[in-house]
Amino acid sequence: MSRRAVLRDAAHWAMREDEAVLGEAPPAAAGDIQAMLDDPALADAMGQLPRLSDGDVQAMRANRRRAIGTGGALALVAAFGIGGWQAGWYRAAAPAPIHYETARGQQLDVALADGSKLHLNGATSLDVTLGADRRTVTMQRGEAYFDIAHRPDQPFTVHAEGSATRVLGTAFDIDIASGGVRIAVYRGKVRFGGDGADRHAVIVEAGWRSRFAGGQARAPTRFDATQQDWRQGWLDIDNMRLGELVDALNRRGGSRIVPPPRSLASIAVAGRFRLDNPRQLLDAMGAAYDFQVVRKGDELHLVPAREGVTPSSDR
Repeated sequence: MSRRAVLRDAAHWAMREDEAVLGEAPPAAAGDIQAMLDDPALADAMGQLPRLSDGDVQAMRANRRRAIGTGGALALVAAFGIGGWQAGWYRAAAPAPIHYETARGQQLDVALADGSKLHLNGATSLDVTLGADRRTVTMQRGEAYFDIAHRPDQPFTVHAEGSATRVLGTAFDIDIASGGVRIAVYRGKVRFGGDGADRHAVIVEAGWRSRFAGGQARAPTRFDATQQDWRQGWLDIDNMRLGELVDALNRRGGSRIVPPPRSLASIAVAGRFRLDNPRQLLDAMGAAYDFQVVRKGDELHLVPAREGVTPSSDR
């Protein structure tokens, strides 16, 4: 094989971008190319070059391939091929996350570039990253409804408080509550569990919901996915703790409800309720579960009735 052919083969190897090349032995001429890259003068010259845009990178790749066909591969690969790869010039810039946040009493509709739609409840914060091969949401707090566009080549994952929800195209709700992360699926199905490879993850289908707490997802339970939910001012709960109900009510705005004492926060409540009058709802629950609602300034406090506190009549 001629010297020119050897260098051409080395150039082809250097420009390959498949993972298999990582396990192959370099061709003989790769040593010559590396020697050129180790030249301090070349490193100084490359340091003076500006960072390339995506368009520049694509044009350069096309020029390199044409150069290989005419025998001019070595100079291009040595100066811009392996060296540019080592410097990170040819790697597409990581997509920047986009932050969305709502205040108490505020809701927000978001249309993503991939065709997905998000509806944020009050007091919610999350970051969206749309990459070429994956789509990711990281939730810091709150609740959001996701209607995800079906893209098999771009899986969609929502990370929230140590949990991960993995989907291709579906509709579901994620709620970060004080007792864990709750999910309800309205269309399609999702894989719900811990971050990473969780062998205890569960498949949650439409009309089912689950909770992630203590590092593990619970077995799904049924709910009626056809009924209106918090987006229309309704709350449908099953075995929710009173402390979590307070979290949900606080997202609606109005007077802040102070997190209840532990003796009340752990009370399990169930039912279907309107969200437009939190004080009225809590008064009704207090009559059933033996606590009182007391206003102190702009805040509402839940107090065990046995403490003998006279509730305020202020509504």
